[in-house]
Amino acid sequence: MKPINRRQFLQYQLTSAAWLAGASLMFPHRALAESLPDIAVTTGDPEGAVEKAVDMLGGMKAFVKSGDRVVIKPNMSFASGPERAANTHPEVVRTIAALCLEADARRVLVLDNPLAPADQCLEQSGIRDACRDLDRDMVHMVSSSGRFSEVAIEGAQTLSKTDVMREVLNADVLIAAPVAKSHAGAGVSLSMKGMMGLIYNRRIMHRLDLHSAIADLASLLKADLTVIDATRVLSSGGPGGPGKVLTPDTIIASRDMVAADAYAISAFEWYGERYSPDQVKHVRLAHERGLGRMDIENLTVKKHSA
Repeated sequence: MKPINRRQFLQYQLTSAAWLAGASLMFPHRALAESLPDIAVTTGDPEGAVEKAVDMLGGMKAFVKSGDRVVIKPNMSFASGPERAANTHPEVVRTIAALCLEADARRVLVLDNPLAPADQCLEQSGIRDACRDLDRDMVHMVSSSGRFSEVAIEGAQTLSKTDVMREVLNADVLIAAPVAKSHAGAGVSLSMKGMMGLIYNRRIMHRLDLHSAIADLASLLKADLTVIDATRVLSSGGPGGPGKVLTPDTIIASRDMVAADAYAISAFEWYGERYSPDQVKHVRLAHERGLGRMDIENLTVKKHSA
């Protein structure tokens, strides 16, 4: 083959660049998808960090379409304030809800099944008050059996069926918004473990293989967007505390619940030690079942500091 000279090489580069630009115009969604990270990690104040993390994933309109019904699942089942880190920070929840409304969602609901008295959880978590100016009827505790419907979990290995909140079953979009915290039974409580707050009888999961049941539930209640609140991390004493609270002021966001949980496990200290994602059984099982990826070293992670 006859070697090309510098002028020919530059001409080839210009032609290639023009073709790529044209392809981006012809296939904008593909070009955008290829440039988006698998995991977005931001630091700063809760509002700004959430906004930036979601923006890095393509903005809320990439998840919520006009007229969609959205359910946001935070942790708010403990009667304690943000400083204890048992519940999601109120400003994290409010910011996610506001972004959904800006994306023209028809209805946004913030739901959980409380472990403590509902009124105390709503008041002390601060989440209801934080969202009140967006919609006074947005935040609810759901614990009445009449508001749940039984659903079979296809392909389940442990939890074959469960009763799920009807609002969740009718939603177009499910957003997981857990606080990052330790858990005596599951090791950590993040997005997958947090889905237990959307079912009626979570106690039965503790009588089964909890980790396998969490993976089963995650196959049924698979969040479209996960936003982990690591502005405070309850690294011991979870899920309710008191325990050691770290303050990394971090938000972790992903389309992949498993990847988001895996990153949170690797990013922070738990019980005074460091762990890899595969050391948490329900994360490993979810990865093995193809529900998401825990191999964060092979994923694209983009970080931004305010």
